[in-house]
Amino acid sequence: MVATGSGTKSGKAFYVTTPIYYVNDAPHLGHAYTTVAGDVLTRWHRQRGERVWFLTGTDEHGQKVLRTAESKGVSPQEWCDKLVEEAWKPLWQHLEIANDDFIRTTEKRHTDRVREFVQDLYDKGEIYKGGYEGPYCVGCEEYKLPGELLEGTGENAGKQLCPIHKRPVEILKEENYFFRLSEYADKLLAHYEANPGFIQPESARNEVLSFVRQGLQDLSISRSTFDWGVPVPWDDEHVIYVWVDALLNYATAVGYNQNQETFDASFPADVHLIGKDILRFHAVIWPALLMANGLPLPGRIVANGWLLVGGEKMSKSNLTGISPRQITSHFGVDAFRWYLLRAIAYGQDGSFSWEDLAARYTSELANDYGNLASRVAAMVGKYFDGVLPEASADGDAEQAVHEGLAKAVAEADRKIGDDVEFQAGLQAIFDFVKQVNGYISEQEPWKVAKDDSPEARARLATILYTAAESLRAVAVLLHPFMPASSQKLWESLGAEPALGPLADQRVQEAGEWGRLPAGSTVTKGAALFPRLEEQPGA
Repeated sequence: MVATGSGTKSGKAFYVTTPIYYVNDAPHLGHAYTTVAGDVLTRWHRQRGERVWFLTGTDEHGQKVLRTAESKGVSPQEWCDKLVEEAWKPLWQHLEIANDDFIRTTEKRHTDRVREFVQDLYDKGEIYKGGYEGPYCVGCEEYKLPGELLEGTGENAGKQLCPIHKRPVEILKEENYFFRLSEYADKLLAHYEANPGFIQPESARNEVLSFVRQGLQDLSISRSTFDWGVPVPWDDEHVIYVWVDALLNYATAVGYNQNQETFDASFPADVHLIGKDILRFHAVIWPALLMANGLPLPGRIVANGWLLVGGEKMSKSNLTGISPRQITSHFGVDAFRWYLLRAIAYGQDGSFSWEDLAARYTSELANDYGNLASRVAAMVGKYFDGVLPEASADGDAEQAVHEGLAKAVAEADRKIGDDVEFQAGLQAIFDFVKQVNGYISEQEPWKVAKDDSPEARARLATILYTAAESLRAVAVLLHPFMPASSQKLWESLGAEPALGPLADQRVQEAGEWGRLPAGSTVTKGAALFPRLEEQPGA
């Protein structure tokens, strides 16, 4: 299912966002999951030849950040600055995240535009003043409905708990400003019906439909019990509700009310990648705010499931957070990126398992893929002095490989680029890798090499060219997932002198057979995926 705005408007960038993440602590595996997904999706579209804009960043206002900073004995701004520069940005660099922008909600380019957006709503009569009392979860920065809450047990007996954070909610009573969200239920439902792919996966769409059909309450868009936030422009006693502030980053980062040309070239987002715990903010509040201010709606909102450890959502509050560097120090960055999207179907809950990662690393990366690359390079070196021979004896076996590649490219491009189904796309690529391994096992080039006849030499050359050309295509297809190892393979195949940099290769051309020219210099380097006991930190 293609995003409604994806690559169809002339000059419009394919615009992808992650959530902006709370800076109450360092990033954990769950944050990396969504960010790696965004990076792979945008790298894929770049390799389609599209203009792309990839945004991530940090959410730095609100009561949760304020309380964390107070507990550390520093100001909220000092805390945010420290975490962003020492934890968040370095991790994204470490994980090879190629974002085009990093927005911080404390930046002037954001805060000024947020005040203007909210002022516009106020001037249009979309905001009014009123009172509210209800259960509030500081972790979610959200008022909860009574029916959502859990009954506490043990030390929390007699208390009501947030269903996500499993912590007691607070009963807040404030006089705030409200956005007339209740008036947008019918408009939202009409949009969902007209655009069935607006919310993915189907389970997320069904949840939102059920929620909106029950009727919507007006949304408190200000807080008056603390001052760490963007001041309401007409009332300095209030700060803008952190979620309204945060959602607007998707507009302020691309020039809202500042650079109309830049804004029109990017906005709205084609894909918002989010965690399912923030689905309602993005699928209900965000489009309603845009409708109220006459702005276009995003193409798709794709909610990933939770990464689970011991059946619990991975988060700091549940003490299941795992540092990504713990994993990359053992398995490497490429394997980490690949595993997150290979092991779990995007949109569904899935369990992270060190043992499963180790097993898949050995089976699929080291044995199936890495060993294939090593064997082919070694045989070209041994039998043809490292010079890729010409294929002159193609037969039915080679035709099957050609067809298998065309099928893999088409399936991977559809699943990854159009449907945001990374696991299915990777499955198509690795099915082809297995096909090539099977082809080599059946053709037995090491036996063919024992025959010095011209016919046998031609046959041997054809087998090894077929395998090397297959690997050329695999390097292109896996580059968005595993940029470093794909680059090593590209260099091993001697592809760059004739074909140019790997990052410039097009997905559509990956399946065009015969692009790697005979005569290329093939070299056998270090293993793409060494045995785990050879990994640093093992």
